[in-house]
Amino acid sequence: MKKSVTSTIVLVGICAVMAVLLALTNAITAPIIKQNQDAAANEALLQVMPEGEGFEKMDVSTYELPSTVTEVYKEKNGGYVITLTTTGYGSGMVIMCGVSADGTVTGTVCLASTETLGHEKTFGTNFTGKDAAGVDAIDTISGATKTTAAYKNAVKDALNTAIILGGGSVDLRTEEEILNDHLTAALPAAEGKFTKLFIAEVIEGIDAVYTADNGKGSVYVVGEYFIPVDENGGMQVFDSISLEIQQNVAAASVILGASTTEDIDLTEYAETLKYITSAKKTATGNYILEVKGPGYGIVGGDDYHPASGEYIIVRVSVTPDGKIIDTFTVSQEESKGIGDACADEKFYGQFDGKTESDYSDIDAIAGATMTTNGYLKAIERAFDAVKILEGGNNE
Repeated sequence: MKKSVTSTIVLVGICAVMAVLLALTNAITAPIIKQNQDAAANEALLQVMPEGEGFEKMDVSTYELPSTVTEVYKEKNGGYVITLTTTGYGSGMVIMCGVSADGTVTGTVCLASTETLGHEKTFGTNFTGKDAAGVDAIDTISGATKTTAAYKNAVKDALNTAIILGGGSVDLRTEEEILNDHLTAALPAAEGKFTKLFIAEVIEGIDAVYTADNGKGSVYVVGEYFIPVDENGGMQVFDSISLEIQQNVAAASVILGASTTEDIDLTEYAETLKYITSAKKTATGNYILEVKGPGYGIVGGDDYHPASGEYIIVRVSVTPDGKIIDTFTVSQEESKGIGDACADEKFYGQFDGKTESDYSDIDAIAGATMTTNGYLKAIERAFDAVKILEGGNNE
């Protein structure tokens, strides 16, 4: 028993000595480890701000910053190093960007990514010395549109962050949010929910029409003006809006309100119009067609971007004499970040007002020749369908 007690006392003594030694070791090494960690962190920061003289991590929880921002360091002389996480072709692309006190980029680097082609590893060299306008002017890389566009947007977010942290003001809303805010301000009764109207009638002087999802009216867009028309057809008149614009809106409201359609039976056109998935005709004689176009999903495919096996489906309204009124991408399964730009109104909106003689005079989708050609084929088929339906030739 005595021997057991003695052994316990010795063991406790050894443990106590070890604890003291560990504490002393930690006291000596902890500052060294911290110094090494700070040096490693500074080295990373100096990659994007080579002239930096010292960095301090900021608490930015009280600021309204772009959602991509994850970390900010302030440089001794007033600049910032900002880390952002964004989504290119894949998610989790981490960009570090330095912004000088005068609001220009001092350097950028991609810290991590899951991109397939690797362009993000070298793309950062394009941004040094650029301000926001300079960033916008940098070309995206054909075939890596999603990756390089995401990189550009991250750098712009960094520049905006520097402005905000410096006491300035930046509108962080997306284009869609800005549009919705204008529509809601014009027609509060819609409660912020609108759908863009697909137009199948010829109307003059109107850029777009958005209808309230709850049926409370519509908003007519003419240039910078957003003009509300309630569910009873009553138009709100503003002194700043010219009489011509008011007359155009009133006329368009009547035309669209009276527009009716009927389905066209395509049974007898089974072969000649096999790429038309649906067809309607308005009382005024215009056609609304949904057409299949063979894009990358049908004619493409590689190891990086497998083909989906799906056609691009395009809705197009055309006058009897072959002039496009409106266009819309109903569905598509083109390559993510490349061909899927065909679903962007900036692309399909180019066809509005086109005829068979000039419909191919549009800006192609960068890096997506097959998608662009497939879309053009769909438009060509729409023109062919109108001629057949007008002439009755279904051979």
